[in-house]
Amino acid sequence: MPHLQPARWSPGSSQRLPTRIDEVGMNLTSELSNLEQLAKQALSNWDLQNAQLDLIKRRENAVYRVTLPDGTQRALRVHRPDYHTDEELNSELLWMQALNEYGVHTPKVIATADGSLFVRSKANGNAVSRQCDMLAWVDGSPLGSIEKGSKSDPSVLTDSYRTVGTIMARLHNHSSQWLLPDGFARHAWDVDGIVGSNPVWGRFWELEALTAAQVDLLQAAAEVVRHRLDQFGQGADRYGLIHADFLPENLLADDGEIKLIDFDDAGFGWHLFDIATSVFFFLGEDEFDAVLTALVEGYRTERKMPDEHLDMLPTFLMARGLTYIGWLHTRRETDAAQQLTPVVVRGVCALAEDYCS
Repeated sequence: MPHLQPARWSPGSSQRLPTRIDEVGMNLTSELSNLEQLAKQALSNWDLQNAQLDLIKRRENAVYRVTLPDGTQRALRVHRPDYHTDEELNSELLWMQALNEYGVHTPKVIATADGSLFVRSKANGNAVSRQCDMLAWVDGSPLGSIEKGSKSDPSVLTDSYRTVGTIMARLHNHSSQWLLPDGFARHAWDVDGIVGSNPVWGRFWELEALTAAQVDLLQAAAEVVRHRLDQFGQGADRYGLIHADFLPENLLADDGEIKLIDFDDAGFGWHLFDIATSVFFFLGEDEFDAVLTALVEGYRTERKMPDEHLDMLPTFLMARGLTYIGWLHTRRETDAAQQLTPVVVRGVCALAEDYCS
């Protein structure tokens, strides 16, 4: 695989870049104030008006720590507008509940006082409402982060990813046999969702930073990806509901257990897309082979993964890379995208050259 050492980027990290530098404080203060008002409004639906709110993450969603008077902690998510319909968010939460019952540890969904899984809330004077849900607090330390890599030594890292493989396989086992509830809806990481005319994360070929030659290269890679995915097909042994974001920061280690969080990008897709996502940011690193081997070993203790399926991994790594270019395009106004575009373009184009050859 080509070297992707610079690719320590975080597709989940985004913050609008103000048009003038002196607007930074004003825009940020106003946004945070609106978010806090909105979050406080939402708390009444759980009868938690007196709980303490602390913002702990503001990426594409805002996440607040909710501390109850007795010290119990929960997590309140304020979702970004227009990513999921109400039906899609409800479906995400239903799947998380079902996975917990099955034995895959995900954050417990805390229903509102009237039994709803989420609500819509708006800040005073703001006409736009945002979806809000509440989850049980999950203790643990992330296996690493995109920006800083893994904090583990090699032996701990391989042990961890062997466990990650078992968790992933159990999740795929569940999705393969779960009878979808009426009205269940999620986006699809299928051929159209990855390399169609309107991919889930955006039209990668429209990124302005790409040269004409780079556009041609990525389009050529996309055509090969499309052809191979069409040939691979969508049988139940390879396609179903997937998490789609098995990144180290979404895997929390606690007391020898690893818990999976953040189902925001979950949808229908190939099981190998989950594997490709999990190992993508190890491309070019010394640990890549060991991490992949450990993950597959763990996966195979719970579910079949034929060698002929694994032979498709380069295609899914390429597909994952194209989605990250699309992410840069649809979030091109953000500080994160502007900073990361050169290194991500360079890395994914190197991957495409290797793939097309």
